[in-house]
Amino acid sequence: MSTTDTQGASEPDTTGSGAVTGPATGAPTGPATGAATGGPAEPASRATKGFAGRLTLPLLLGSLLNPLNTTMISTALVSIGRDFGVGAADTAWLISVLYLASAVAQPVLGRLADSLGPRRVFLGGLLVVFASGLVGTFAPSFTWLLVSRLLLGIGTSAAYPAAMSVLRDEGRRVGRTPPRTVLARLSFAGLGSAAVGPTLGGLLVGVFGWRAIFAVNLPVALAASALALLFVPKDATAAERAAARAADPASGAAGSVWRSVDPLGIGLFTTALTLLAFFLLDLGHPLWWLLAPFAVVALVLTRWQLRAKQPFIDLRMLAANGPLARTYLRHGLSYLLIYCVMYGFTQWLEDGRGYSSGTTGLLMLPMSVAALVCSLLGARTKGLRGPLALASVLLLAGAGLLAFVGGRTPLVVLLVAGACFGIPQGLIGTSNQAAVQSYSPARSIGSAAGLQRTAQYIGAIAASSLIALAYGQKAGDSGLHLMAAVSAGLAVLLIVVTLTDRALRRGTRA
Repeated sequence: MSTTDTQGASEPDTTGSGAVTGPATGAPTGPATGAATGGPAEPASRATKGFAGRLTLPLLLGSLLNPLNTTMISTALVSIGRDFGVGAADTAWLISVLYLASAVAQPVLGRLADSLGPRRVFLGGLLVVFASGLVGTFAPSFTWLLVSRLLLGIGTSAAYPAAMSVLRDEGRRVGRTPPRTVLARLSFAGLGSAAVGPTLGGLLVGVFGWRAIFAVNLPVALAASALALLFVPKDATAAERAAARAADPASGAAGSVWRSVDPLGIGLFTTALTLLAFFLLDLGHPLWWLLAPFAVVALVLTRWQLRAKQPFIDLRMLAANGPLARTYLRHGLSYLLIYCVMYGFTQWLEDGRGYSSGTTGLLMLPMSVAALVCSLLGARTKGLRGPLALASVLLLAGAGLLAFVGGRTPLVVLLVAGACFGIPQGLIGTSNQAAVQSYSPARSIGSAAGLQRTAQYIGAIAASSLIALAYGQKAGDSGLHLMAAVSAGLAVLLIVVTLTDRALRRGTRA
């Protein structure tokens, strides 16, 4: 993803929404006078309108699908494995394939939303989500479930960047920036749906079976599509988009869809990430030969990204922007730990303690509630270093608890362990989003936010690898303890990375 503008930083956002008002959104920041577009002055009454609930509702519905599906399946993995006769090492691919698809599709579809129009991309993504729901609901084999998750990763990745583009265009139409309350709702839809995913998934599996995890996407996709067709404005024509690019040459927008998405960079990045995922997901019997093609593809990718005019990943900018690069490292490492618990701990509760999927979902409720509450509290704090440091310490404490739990551990200890990971999930999500806003080039905030999510997805793939290595075919006590020990070591590293980052000492939300 291109982040070519290296001048200045965007205004920090007190909501932690992962989006920026002002120049980064492309919306005019002054009064609705028409100066931003060169047209006649906008009436004051028009400037106060826009961003109605009927516009934002389909955007919220679409945007919650990706984070919801990343976590909802955590309480269905054991049931799926039993039905198809596969172990934890195999079901881990259901996690990784969605993240692998999302890591690539999110920034690509974000660029297509700018090039083709956000409404088209939003509706196209929902169509793919609906297809994935059908495939998963009626999947006759484990392979078809993998296909469903692949389609789901691609389809759900369209919603968030397209939603941001819709809000930007609405801001231009009414002559004001998108209200922070709207952006906060969009952020909360992602954080909240991810947090409640394990509990919702457990209830669905307990009542209807694991296929309900896939079927639930069908009515949501239909509802979001119908509302989008009714209330999301139609996209600009090709001539109007060309005129907009000519009027704003500083935006760096490409003159064609093909040039804007850097297809060679995308292909090389996808190949490298896939090779790495295949290696990581079989660490019990490592395929060392995969490292050779991975190194070659990574080298070619690096050289191409340094030469491309609009690279998929702007390596020059990252090398020159230490605070932003460290934010990505911190974010990916944090979610590696969080997803280890979200997937690994839930599997152990079912395999190791013998709880049903529904009971496991309820046991994960403290983690979900803690994440929801702390995402709101984290958005209100001014500093960055304090919330991130607290989150890192709690991750270490949670990993320490998991290292000693077993078949006779009191239930209250299990609940506390889950909460120790839920609180950091809320704090880290909002704080790192604010850090990306503070340290990113103002005109490239969208691409920078997309790269943050890519770092999160890579952390999730690494978590799947650790779970597969620790559990093998069954989630037992020894595997949980191994996963907890590795997580504790990574938590110590995260604490060091957080406390030694000088930029965080200066970084504030307001």
